[in-house]
Amino acid sequence: MSNRKLTLADIGTLAHYRQQRPAIRRTIIEHKRHRRVALGPNVTLHFEDRATMKYQVLEMMRAENLCSDEAIRQELAAYNPLIPDGHNLKCTLMIEFSDAIRRNTALHELVGLEHQVYMQIKGCPPVPAIADEDLPRSTADKTSAVHFLRFEFTAEMLAAVRKGTRWSVYSEHPAYQHHVDPLPDAVAIALSHDFEPGKVD
Repeated sequence: MSNRKLTLADIGTLAHYRQQRPAIRRTIIEHKRHRRVALGPNVTLHFEDRATMKYQVLEMMRAENLCSDEAIRQELAAYNPLIPDGHNLKCTLMIEFSDAIRRNTALHELVGLEHQVYMQIKGCPPVPAIADEDLPRSTADKTSAVHFLRFEFTAEMLAAVRKGTRWSVYSEHPAYQHHVDPLPDAVAIALSHDFEPGKVD
């Protein structure tokens, strides 16, 4: 999958998307399946790439009935920063509780969670999440249910990934300590493609 930023030429028309949406949805649902990691029972990491961001732009076009080039450019400006650049991974972290009261309590208990998520390639130092670079999403006493994370990897780490070294993701928040070690093979393979900037989609 290419890490090129999306342009107007990549998006096409709203009419075309409406016609092709059922097939596109089936494809993207399968694509996302191998880019999703459940970190414990209440946190999910959705790793983004060019395909997922293109889908988000298309869905915004559909929801908002966007047809003008300028309106679509604004969506591209919002979503392009979530496309990895070849030496990092980017994901949406979602805190999920089915009960609204419990969810509200948890958002107070989990303040700072977004800064205590790590990825680690076996034999390499842990990589801390860089959270919410666009704008703060938490207050001193309550976190947000949605955060945007970036993980930056060194050349040594990328070389280890290419050799098939196993890796993991974990949270160290005192109220939410969970590990996924190792990442499922299908997820690890999918994410390793984000480290191939020259690959054409």
